[in-house]
Amino acid sequence: MLDTQRLRVFRSVVASGTVAAAADNLGYTPSAVSQHITALARETGLNLFERVGRGLRPTAAGLALADQADAVLARLGEAEAVVADLRAGRTGTVSLGYFASAGSAWLPHVVTRLTGEFPDVRLDLSLLEYLPDDPAHRPDLQVAVARPGWTPRPGFTAHHLLDDPYVAVVPRTHRLAGVAEVELAELAGEQWVDNDAAQGACRAVLLEACTAAGFAPSFHVEAADYPTAIAFVDAGIGLTVLPVLGTRALPAGLCTVRVVRPTPVRSIMAVLRDAAAHTPPVRAALETLRGVAATCA
Repeated sequence: MLDTQRLRVFRSVVASGTVAAAADNLGYTPSAVSQHITALARETGLNLFERVGRGLRPTAAGLALADQADAVLARLGEAEAVVADLRAGRTGTVSLGYFASAGSAWLPHVVTRLTGEFPDVRLDLSLLEYLPDDPAHRPDLQVAVARPGWTPRPGFTAHHLLDDPYVAVVPRTHRLAGVAEVELAELAGEQWVDNDAAQGACRAVLLEACTAAGFAPSFHVEAADYPTAIAFVDAGIGLTVLPVLGTRALPAGLCTVRVVRPTPVRSIMAVLRDAAAHTPPVRAALETLRGVAATCA
């Protein structure tokens, strides 16, 4: 069995580049670090490093072991956190995942309630723009965007929270400012600012609607998030089309126009791990999400 402390030291040397730097980062002596690396090499029967000038470069075997060590040490860290919770008298951990616009709009309400009602429960929050493919990496509750017809994997249940329509964000000096609605096809000739990851579910919803309207938008500038895209629109670079939930804090110089025929709509779900769904903190989190989503409908 591999010694986890040797793995920690090994990973530090890989990240630090030299034994001396790793020793300084870990608070060890260089001799102690070298002993750990030598022992790990002997334990594995692998040549883990090669010398390059005054530094060290991991071999192909060393890089492969480093990748595995990251996963092992991450899981060990999770176990250590559980032990710390138990020692401190905390009753457990609830993991919550969210995407950016839902995080800023809804998560403060959830966290306020959970920390108030369940002060001994540790909250593990993570920004997740996608549902992880591996069920083991999914949180107890994740606020996620789902495509039409999507169903969760076995062991998970999805609860619909909100259908979030898209709107065009334009400067108040734009020809469309002040109109009640605009057909999506009328935006075909505009300069578009992208606002999501290339493979993002929210972007896919928009592109499918544009295809239905008979065109593919030409993105003049690409941004990977709503605040940056909105800042580009505010600078006069173009317009962007995004869900209403992402327009909560528009600059004074911008306005929104409802998009119709067709209206892109993203469905927001709360995806719960069945094994945790019955616990009071997760039930409270879902109840709070339903409440705040209802105010946005």
